[in-house]
Amino acid sequence: MAAPCYLGWDFSTQQLKVIAIDEQLRVIYEDNVHFDKDLPEFKTQGGVYIHSDRLTVTSPVLMWVKALDMILEKMKSSGFNFSQVRALSGAGQQHGSVYWKKGSIQILKNVSSELPLHQSLKGCFSVSDSPIWMDSSTAAQCRALEKAMGGAQHLASVTGSRAYERFTGNQIAKIYSQNPEVYKQTERISLVSSFAASLFLGTYAPIDYSDGSGMNLLQIWEKAWSKPCLDACAPGLEERLGCPVPSHSILGPISPYYSQRYGFSPDCKIVAFTGDNPASLAGMRLQEGDIAISLGTSDTLFLWIQEPTPALEGHILCNPVDSQTYMALLCFKNGSLMRERIRDDCASGSWDEFSKALSSTVAGNSGNLGFYFDVMEITPEAVGIHRFNRDNQKVSRFPKEVEIRALIEGQFMAKRIHAEKLGYKVCK
Repeated sequence: MAAPCYLGWDFSTQQLKVIAIDEQLRVIYEDNVHFDKDLPEFKTQGGVYIHSDRLTVTSPVLMWVKALDMILEKMKSSGFNFSQVRALSGAGQQHGSVYWKKGSIQILKNVSSELPLHQSLKGCFSVSDSPIWMDSSTAAQCRALEKAMGGAQHLASVTGSRAYERFTGNQIAKIYSQNPEVYKQTERISLVSSFAASLFLGTYAPIDYSDGSGMNLLQIWEKAWSKPCLDACAPGLEERLGCPVPSHSILGPISPYYSQRYGFSPDCKIVAFTGDNPASLAGMRLQEGDIAISLGTSDTLFLWIQEPTPALEGHILCNPVDSQTYMALLCFKNGSLMRERIRDDCASGSWDEFSKALSSTVAGNSGNLGFYFDVMEITPEAVGIHRFNRDNQKVSRFPKEVEIRALIEGQFMAKRIHAEKLGYKVCK
């Protein structure tokens, strides 16, 4: 009998990825489908459509389904033994949402194993292009939600975040206000994560607590939908969302479709999918007191937290590993692009020179401090370059090596300060 293995899926912005691990956590298979390259018929750029207003950003739902068909066929062609898979789970890009048309659950439950999944499901979505995390077209809905909830801070205290344009509650409110008939035709609203789980489960998968707390709709303390938030967004919303569940819930066995078409064991379990950020906390095995920092185009900081204090900046999400605790998430837009700009200006475009300059200055930068925001920052909401000398006087420039240390120290001090605002305690 083949050794047991487990599949992990990642429905991200630009590609669908799969990984198989054995019981010793060794990787035994991995593959991906790149949306732009492998599914050119959808004509996406970076996996998305950026609309003419430059604010609305969507992705075609059927592209995600077709990518799943494609990657499963690749696995089958390679000789992958699906019968050895004991369980599968995965992650989806946070904040994206999928709208199932009335009657779709019957189609999902009865898909024919003779057809690729995307052919069976092509008529199942009342919104063909899903709003995703890059969308920023819901400013009016955000203000309305904060007003209905008695202000931004009160909304954050209930749901873990003030109103954000990409968050699902505000996206639903926009769809309801602009297309009430489309909303009326919708029987279920999934996040990308619960949508992906639904494809494997053969019925609507519930939203998990952790990804659900990135919607401006879930009461993070009670782990239940906030009725005032739901009412502020759209009528009849609770029945369209279903009941949220812990992120580690076993949802049920895999749909017969996969046993018949690919040879999965009928006993293969589907574990709730979650958002990509909570999945990172789980995958890195963070514990209380740990901080993880991702240095990318935007810098992201996340941590396991026991007693959060939701604020106007940053997010508090339910912890995917332990439903009684929380994770804090902070995003800084001026990340690597800002570091690269200072590298080009002060170190001739060389990271080696940049590192040497950094090493040539002392920790604390002799009291010189800088805040560097080429574009409007998320945390805090600020823009511009601001330099201060040891006497706290604003200055127009620093020597190159001082500039480099001011940038690095300023970025990391900001991460610590804002983490402490959310309840993080530095261990002595």
